[in-house]
Amino acid sequence: MLLTRYGFREWGAITLACGALAFGLGWFGIWWGVAAAVVVWLALVAFFRDPLFRKPASDAPNDMVSPADGKVSAVLDLDHHAATGGPAKVVRIFLSVLDVHVNRFPCNGTVADVSYAPGKYLDARTEESAKVNESMTTVLTTASGERIGIRQVSGAIARRIVCATKPGHRAERAARFGMIKFGSTTELILPRPKDVEVRVKVGDRVTGGVTILATLRAPR
Repeated sequence: MLLTRYGFREWGAITLACGALAFGLGWFGIWWGVAAAVVVWLALVAFFRDPLFRKPASDAPNDMVSPADGKVSAVLDLDHHAATGGPAKVVRIFLSVLDVHVNRFPCNGTVADVSYAPGKYLDARTEESAKVNESMTTVLTTASGERIGIRQVSGAIARRIVCATKPGHRAERAARFGMIKFGSTTELILPRPKDVEVRVKVGDRVTGGVTILATLRAPR
């Protein structure tokens, strides 16, 4: 288990603050306070954990792995989505503050576009938040020319989206590409919804880089 480099500033500051507090309390012999400072440090730093050795549950290239840890909150068919340039199937994942918040690529491809949209900071548990909150959308182009979208959406607590990729980058399935700091939502956006076999349902727990969310079948 590592701490993600995307949160270096935050977990570094937390470590310095809690370390200074623990030292000061220990200097005065307030050992219960030292123990409390350690517990607080563990609770805050745990948010930035980055598990190692995650492997997709399937090797099939058309099987899309989850871009995030969390709970499936919606599965939608849309007539049009900017990420796909046409109809789309959207699988939405809610991340609580207890979930790992590192985001991962769902498939191999090339990053075609990264676009930021300013917005509100509503509670990520509400359906409205996915429509109006601040977001970052990354679009991948696969070897067959398909456009696959990953949308990172802020929540009421999350106020900073990290997307450490840019157009032209070669994306590898299950590789890390960013995170959202504190409670948030991540969406997987797939083209040709009639050819998408969703492998999860609302309420399911999923693991980023491991769980297969959907299979995008070859065009009929």
